[in-house]
Amino acid sequence: MFVKTCLLLLVCGVAALSAQSYDGYKIYDIYARNNFEKQLLLRLANNVDYDFFDMPRALDVATRVMVQPKDQESFEELLRRFAVNFMVIDNNVGNTLQQQQLENQRQRLMAQRDTKRSISFTAFHRHDEINAYLDELAKAYPSRVTVKTAGKSYENRDLKTITISNGDGKSGKNVIFLDAGIHAREWIAPAGALYVIYQLVENFVANADLLKNYDWVILPVVNPDGYEYTHTSSRMWRKTRKPVSSACSGTDGNRNFDFHWGEVGASSFSCADTYKGTTAFSEPETQLVRDLLLSLQGRGKFYLTLHSYGNYLLYPWGWTSDLPADWRAHDEVAQAGAAAIKASTGTKYTVGSSTNVLYAAAGGSDDYAFGVAKFPVSVTMELPAGGTGFDPSTDQILPFVTETWTGIRAMAEKVIQKY
Repeated sequence: MFVKTCLLLLVCGVAALSAQSYDGYKIYDIYARNNFEKQLLLRLANNVDYDFFDMPRALDVATRVMVQPKDQESFEELLRRFAVNFMVIDNNVGNTLQQQQLENQRQRLMAQRDTKRSISFTAFHRHDEINAYLDELAKAYPSRVTVKTAGKSYENRDLKTITISNGDGKSGKNVIFLDAGIHAREWIAPAGALYVIYQLVENFVANADLLKNYDWVILPVVNPDGYEYTHTSSRMWRKTRKPVSSACSGTDGNRNFDFHWGEVGASSFSCADTYKGTTAFSEPETQLVRDLLLSLQGRGKFYLTLHSYGNYLLYPWGWTSDLPADWRAHDEVAQAGAAAIKASTGTKYTVGSSTNVLYAAAGGSDDYAFGVAKFPVSVTMELPAGGTGFDPSTDQILPFVTETWTGIRAMAEKVIQKY
C-alpha cells in the first residue's frame, strides 16, 4: 500500500508542477564590471519578462536572472552588444525543477513513514504539515507552547503563530518575533523557522538560556497561499495570490508595509514581481504581520524575518541609503550572527543596511518593525543559495538550517544581553 501511495503522490507531484513547467527556461549569472553595466542590469530588471533573482550592489558578485525561451536570443544579443560577461548556469530549469520535485516528494513520504512528527529536515513540507507540527508541539508541551490562529490568508488558510516560553508562568516578558515565507518561492526560509522552533521546544535544555527572560513568537509561513502555489502550480512564484486584475494576481508582501510605501524599489505594475499592492496593507497576510508587530510594541525587542537567498544580514533602512541614528544596535546584533556562522562553518555573511548592500526597496516589514512598531533591532536574514538560488536540494536543508540557527542563536544572545 505504501508503495502504491508513494507512486501516486510522485506522479501527482510531477503533474502539479506541469502547470508551469519552466521547460527551456535558462538561468544566467551576469558579471557587471562597472557602474554602467550595473545600471544596464537595473534597467533590464524593470522588464517583467526577466526574473531577476537578485541584484547585489557589489561588482564582485554575480547577478542571477531567469529568462524564458522566447526572450533568450534577444537577451544574450543585448549583453553581447555591450560586452557584458555572462554564463548560463542552468540550460533547462523545467528539467531541474522536475527532478527536485520528485526527490522532495520521495523525502516527504519517507518522513511520514519514519518520523513521529509531521515534519522533518530532509524535505520541504506543505503548509498543512507545518501547521500540524505546531499543533503537535502544543499538545506535547502545553506548559511551554501556545499555538494560535492569528488570522486567515486570502484563500482562507490558517496563519498560525507559536509562542514559546520556559513554562514559568510569568507574563509580560520581552519578545523575539520571527517570521518567514513572505516570498512564496523561498522554501528554505520556512524550513529555517521550523528549525528554530524545533531547537527552542524539542531541544529546550540546550537552549533554556534563550527563554529565561524572553518569549519567542514565530510565524513560520507568512504567505501560505503563495507557498502552496509554488508546490502545486508555479515553483518560482513570489507574491501573494489575491487577484489584482483580470490578467495578474498577487502582491509583493515585502513592498506592502505602510512605511514609505511605494516610494522606491517597488513596482506599480500589477504583473511585476515587486508589485507594491493597490494600497499599503492591501493583503490580509501583511495586515496580520502588522497587527502582530503592533501588539508586541514595547515588549518586542528583536524582529527577525527570514528570506533567501544571498548570505546577507540586512537592517534598516530599505527606503533610503541614510542610516538610522541608532544603526549600531542593529549592526552589533547582525555582526554577532555573521561572526558565529563564520566561526562555525566558514560561510561568510555580508552585513549592512538593505539599501547600501543591495538597492533601495520601500515598504518592507523590517523597516516597519523598526520605524513604526518600535522594535529596537530589526534584521532581515537572507539564507544561502541552493541549487540555482531558490531551489536547495533536500540534502542541503539540514546543513542550511543548522548553520542559520547558529547565527540566530548568537543574535538572540546579543539582544538578550543588550535589552
